[in-house]
Amino acid sequence: MSIEDKAKESGCDLNSQEFAAMMDEKDPIAHLRDEFFVPKNGDLKCVDNSLVDPNESSIYFCGNSLGLQPKRTKRIINEELDVWATGGVTGHFPDGQGTRPWVSIDSTVTGKCAKIVGAEEDEVAIMNSLTANLHLLMVPFYVPTKARFKIIVEGKAFPSDHFAVLSQIKQRGYDPADALIEIQPRSGERRIRDEDILATIEEHGDSTALVLIGGLHYYFGQFFDLESIAKAAHAKGCYFGVDLAHAVGNVPLKLHDWDIDFACWCTYKYLNSGPGGIAGAFVHSKHNETQKPFFAGWWGVNLRERFHMEHVADFVPGVRGMQLSNPPVWQTVSLLGSLEVFEMTSMDELRAKSLLLTGYLEALINSNFSGRNAFEVITPTNPERRGCQLSILFSRAIKPVFDELEKRGVICDMREPNVMRIAPVPMYNTFSDVYRFVKMLKEIVEADKSE
Repeated sequence: MSIEDKAKESGCDLNSQEFAAMMDEKDPIAHLRDEFFVPKNGDLKCVDNSLVDPNESSIYFCGNSLGLQPKRTKRIINEELDVWATGGVTGHFPDGQGTRPWVSIDSTVTGKCAKIVGAEEDEVAIMNSLTANLHLLMVPFYVPTKARFKIIVEGKAFPSDHFAVLSQIKQRGYDPADALIEIQPRSGERRIRDEDILATIEEHGDSTALVLIGGLHYYFGQFFDLESIAKAAHAKGCYFGVDLAHAVGNVPLKLHDWDIDFACWCTYKYLNSGPGGIAGAFVHSKHNETQKPFFAGWWGVNLRERFHMEHVADFVPGVRGMQLSNPPVWQTVSLLGSLEVFEMTSMDELRAKSLLLTGYLEALINSNFSGRNAFEVITPTNPERRGCQLSILFSRAIKPVFDELEKRGVICDMREPNVMRIAPVPMYNTFSDVYRFVKMLKEIVEADKSE
């Protein structure tokens, strides 16, 4: 049922505070918000307390950049700090001070992450940072030859992905002008059509080694049809990899069933692991028995042999064998704090709320802004082809509007010159957040006389 249908069924005006409050009251996962610290207006230096109640919660729509802190995270980190304080190195071992031996600390989170991305547990490793993992994964999956040397990517990819791809191409001795194929939106359009991705693979596939796509585009908010892209890439003999930075914890994923070759992601956005948190990597189990080049470190050796310190070793098959060093404990358990909250719900339940919450934001924008004050939503209108984020294109200078929102306790993301990314996260945002945001935005743009 759409948000408009919900309003009709309730007899409430879609634009009323009453409707937002009713939706919050009926929200089956509303209690999850209590698991997070939501900044108060009075805690934020950017807020003008003469404009808002300093004791009221801010409107935090920036989970697409950094998720909020789960309340249990501090406790879990402190538990491991206590283990270090009271046991030193013994914290590594099963018979040491703690209940989470550091030698296998990643095992506390890999299964939980695998469930979120739709993978088998041994297809996932929690390690490093996103771009480091992308480089490591391109070692076995970008092995160019004279016949196959191209990489196909989406246009306006996140800069770190772009730089990683350029450097990999150059390091293998190829010219990006020949080897890099970027799929752009059609002239006059804002987004990349799925059929244009498939057409590009068909056109260049015979000379392409790797198709690499950001699963959910950070700028447009577009969720690509990953299953169809995987089929098209494999039909032309290409590997298919995905950057899931803006998809993981945001949209349902089935990496194993969709036959994705590899994927990587950060965990500090929708997985709420904290700034610069540890990252994740996936390699499909079908590759476990094939010999591919990879960069190795001692943490990829089977645990039963790892501490024998021999120079001939048995590496774990698949992505686990690509681990280089022991994972940082504080970062790993910081992620654990959030994943425990994820276990209190499901991706299906989160997605159901997200469709309504972002649909509500879209409906209020469409009904409250017109003429000179109109915005263009450049995120797909089809809810199945987006996550929680809406990217709004302004027809005026965005900075004055953004500054006024910040003064009123709205934390969102601005991409100059004129795009604002708004991400109501279903795990901790409310329908009342959306209502208050649109009300404030309307007041600001109606008062703003700039062009």
